[in-house]
Amino acid sequence: MRTSIISRKTKETDIQLEINLDGKGIADVSTGIGFFDHMLTSFARHAEFDLKVRAEGDLYVDEHHLIEDTGIVLGKALAEALGDMSGIARFGEARIPMDEALAEVALDVGGRSYLVLKADFVAPQVGQFSTQLVKHFFETLASNAKITIHASVYGDNDHHKIEALFKAFAYAMKRAVKIEGKEVKSTKGTL
Repeated sequence: MRTSIISRKTKETDIQLEINLDGKGIADVSTGIGFFDHMLTSFARHAEFDLKVRAEGDLYVDEHHLIEDTGIVLGKALAEALGDMSGIARFGEARIPMDEALAEVALDVGGRSYLVLKADFVAPQVGQFSTQLVKHFFETLASNAKITIHASVYGDNDHHKIEALFKAFAYAMKRAVKIEGKEVKSTKGTL
């Protein structure tokens, strides 16, 4: 089973996360930030990963620490669940529309972290979720999962743009982690 259970507790946050890459898209998410719960649930559903997240943090300050630390924990859990990455497709991409918004994600689950994100947001917040943290979340996740992500989105509605990004990331990940053989897809023979 390609699963992982990661816990992280700091003075700012307390996070427990479980993931199963061979799940059915069942999500049980509670972060105290409604829109973030919605995005993580959407990610799990569309990637067909089972995901359980319990996250508490210093939301009286703002949502930054909780979203950042959830990115750390989710990234570490993805890396652990993938192990040595033998047999995975490695590369994945997706184009996902949501009404007027269109998101594109191409990624490499190849052991190197990098993020390129082309996205402009008009509103400072969607619910209690700062639009500034979209890039930071994906940066943190990519760094800890050791994946390269190229993503872009356009549209008029920030809710639609962010949700399309999370869904495109989900479909790209689903394709990248699909088992296609037994070998590591690298000329080096290892990732």
